[in-house]
Amino acid sequence: MYKVLGIICGLLLLSACDKHDPILPGVRTPIFDTAEISVSNTEITEIPTDAVIINNSDCRYTQDASNVIWDGERRIFSGFPTKHTVSNTPRPICSGKYIYAGLTTGEVVKINPTTRELVWIADVYRASAMTGGSTMVDIVAPIVPHGKYVYAGGLGDAFCKLSAASGAKTWCLNIGVGLPFVVAGNYAFVVSTDDKLYAIELSSGTVKWRSVVEAALVPTYENGELLVGDERFSITDGKKIK
Repeated sequence: MYKVLGIICGLLLLSACDKHDPILPGVRTPIFDTAEISVSNTEITEIPTDAVIINNSDCRYTQDASNVIWDGERRIFSGFPTKHTVSNTPRPICSGKYIYAGLTTGEVVKINPTTRELVWIADVYRASAMTGGSTMVDIVAPIVPHGKYVYAGGLGDAFCKLSAASGAKTWCLNIGVGLPFVVAGNYAFVVSTDDKLYAIELSSGTVKWRSVVEAALVPTYENGELLVGDERFSITDGKKIK
């Protein structure tokens, strides 16, 4: 009987069983209070000096397209492959004695590579991304560990602040992310999959401002300005600098 119920749940994945992870075990809880993004349209007065730089060049771990993480030829984590993924070569992020990795099944995992322990797993996708016709929930943008938190975004319309200790979500925003983003001071600057540049206050998850970009490209931060391709935006109010 349990086997039959398991098969039914698999077949009804995009409907009745959408609150359960499609691949990994565990009951999932909603991470959004609302689908709408509220933009406060307020200026940033605390201008960051520099962006957070993640030097991952010494991180020896690799990840394949089937969500398997390797230490050389030693397998330290096995996720599950998915049929619908973007073309990408993911790479785990080393932070202290742990590594963080984003999966094509829409989760971020924290792993102790020495013991191969899965410390925690956190969903970074909207449930509607699984039920509304979208099959792409890959975490393709590099994860940014910073202080006591981890920042991650995915193609499943989610950008989240997670506790580095537990993986618990402090806040999540309905923003699809497929590119590296900038963390600077108390803010994250994210270019979304629908060609918008967001300024997000890290402490609260408040969207300070939002601007339209000509093309979705990797943003960079320089002297109070955000560069997206050939476009420059003021970090204060998000207005384009001519």
